[in-house]
Amino acid sequence: MVLDSAGLPIWQAALLAVLGNLLPVPFLIIFTRDIFAWLRKKSPKLNSIVERMEQRADRKKDVVLKYEFWGLMILVAIPLPGTGAWTGALVAAMMDMQLKRAFPAIALGVVVAAFIVTWLTYGASVFFYKVLVLLALDNLIHSA
Repeated sequence: MVLDSAGLPIWQAALLAVLGNLLPVPFLIIFTRDIFAWLRKKSPKLNSIVERMEQRADRKKDVVLKYEFWGLMILVAIPLPGTGAWTGALVAAMMDMQLKRAFPAIALGVVVAAFIVTWLTYGASVFFYKVLVLLALDNLIHSA
């Protein structure tokens, strides 16, 4: 049983997903504050969107403040809505973290999340597939 994703082996699909996820992170860390300042000046509606995004980052920053590198990595590594590389980059930007401190933590978190999601989607399905095959074989052997 060969597993693939969109015609690519799993490891290539996971690698491309990690690289694609990380591509905008440096730009988000460096330019978020400037973009937010520009958006605030454009309209009250855009200002309210910026405020919501800042509040979202503010709710996530306690873990990062407490554990710094590992806190940011954990925030990014948990594959749930409201976490991930972009949220991590937003939190890092709101905390004025330097790119050289934030990016390695975010990159490691993305790799951990990729392992988790890959295992949940492919590893678990292979595991349960094998269990079902073994149960079916056991049933065939014992029913004969």
